[in-house]
Amino acid sequence: MSTATDAVTLMKQQVGKAAADRVKSGSIVGLGTGSTTAYAIQYIGERIQSGELTDIKGIPTSFQAEVLAKKYGVPLTTLDEVDHIDVAIDGADEVDPNKNLIKGGGAAHTREKVVDSLADQFIVVVDSSKLVDKLGSTFLLPVEVLPMAMTPVMRAIAKLGGKPELRMGIKKAGPVITDQGNFVIDVKFDKIDNPAELEKTLNNLPGVLENGLFVNVTDVVLIGEIKDGQPVVREM
Repeated sequence: MSTATDAVTLMKQQVGKAAADRVKSGSIVGLGTGSTTAYAIQYIGERIQSGELTDIKGIPTSFQAEVLAKKYGVPLTTLDEVDHIDVAIDGADEVDPNKNLIKGGGAAHTREKVVDSLADQFIVVVDSSKLVDKLGSTFLLPVEVLPMAMTPVMRAIAKLGGKPELRMGIKKAGPVITDQGNFVIDVKFDKIDNPAELEKTLNNLPGVLENGLFVNVTDVVLIGEIKDGQPVVREM
């Protein structure tokens, strides 16, 4: 690993740890998906193993989160078993100045939105490259769609001014399949002026399950940065 890679890994670890440090004993914790959140799950597990954290129950947002929770010894439960979530920790692909997000780079945004929206406190962990003035500037907007509805939904999205593209698998022939068995359409919008409105419009298209706009859900954004070669974490 080069020193640059080292610094980035270290930064992801630090911001994941900063989020894990905010979890209190007796909490039900939403466990997000992605590389930075993976460190948060690891550190929650370490705090449980050391006896510092007790009586924790995790709710995973993806198969990846579930596997990591089991690996690091975080006990899991389901939404059928609990009546609230104290805190959820998750990453994001873009964060705007109002703490609105685009998520779904890992195609887990539907389950993430269910869990993150239910949490009393939703903590987002990112590095500073994810901060944007306007959503949609650097990242395509993921839309999860039932396979049978793919073509009409893509046509409808084009009418809304978006450029839709079916997400294809890497090291897999054919489209990406979500944990729910659906497809993901990645959409380029030149600019998203009203995220709240677009979120509703897209979700109202028949066959769309959920899209990656997270509006008015985020409580805390923890940002990892490299300053003078050292990783630092600040709160937005």
